Amino acid sequence: MAEDKDATSEPLSPSVDEEDPEDPVKSSPNSSNSSTRKACCYFLQSWVSKKFMTGCVVLFPVAITFFITWWFIQFVDGFFSPLYEQLGIDIFGLGFVTSLVFVFFVGVFVSSWLGATIFWIGEWIIKRMPFMKHIYSASKQISAAISPDQNTTAFKEVAIIRHPRVGEYAFGFITSTVLLQRDDGDEELCSVFVPTNHLYIGDILLVSSKDIIRPNLSIREGIEIIVSGGMTMPQRISPAERVARQNERIPLNRIVL
Repeated sequence: MAEDKDATSEPLSPSVDEEDPEDPVKSSPNSSNSSTRKACCYFLQSWVSKKFMTGCVVLFPVAITFFITWWFIQFVDGFFSPLYEQLGIDIFGLGFVTSLVFVFFVGVFVSSWLGATIFWIGEWIIKRMPFMKHIYSASKQISAAISPDQNTTAFKEVAIIRHPRVGEYAFGFITSTVLLQRDDGDEELCSVFVPTNHLYIGDILLVSSKDIIRPNLSIREGIEIIVSGGMTMPQRISPAERVARQNERIPLNRIVL
């Protein structure tokens, strides 16, 4: 019994061939190889993910552009393509070209006296419809803003006003002016349309002409800034008056004969 007890209490010596994980001399090559593999895998994963995201960033606007263009071509082509199908003509894009030509001739026709009269009658009928008149008025305001033939109902200028709090500014469009009559004198106010949902919905604010900043931006540039969510915002915006003063200060080159 004593011999068995001594045998069980005697510690087992490790084999020579077995590696001790706590031995720094034997475990250092394995640990260094493992850390090297981890570093290489992390670098490769980071490089692949970064290049993949770069490809997504580059291809996303291209894909969206082609998708919208393709959808627009199919949508416009669908107006006249059924007519050509009934005639036995199956040429893709022919309906799209026909639609563009049709829009061009509509513009020519409406520019005449007869076309303007017929268009005015159709507009008068639409404005008498309960629901369609609101949609037509909003869409006409937007189309009039970017129309090459500017009229009294279009956006006049791009405006920057202090809104909604002090220290914050908002983009808007000057639509009209009004004269506010007060006891201490008359004050000119500008009706500024500040879009809150792209260009369809917005607030009408009456702001004093003195408090309006008129930047050197066209109506089209202002619409692009609002529709794009500010992504097409120029890096520097200067008031139109300041740009005009700077142009006046530039001396003219004298030509000496």
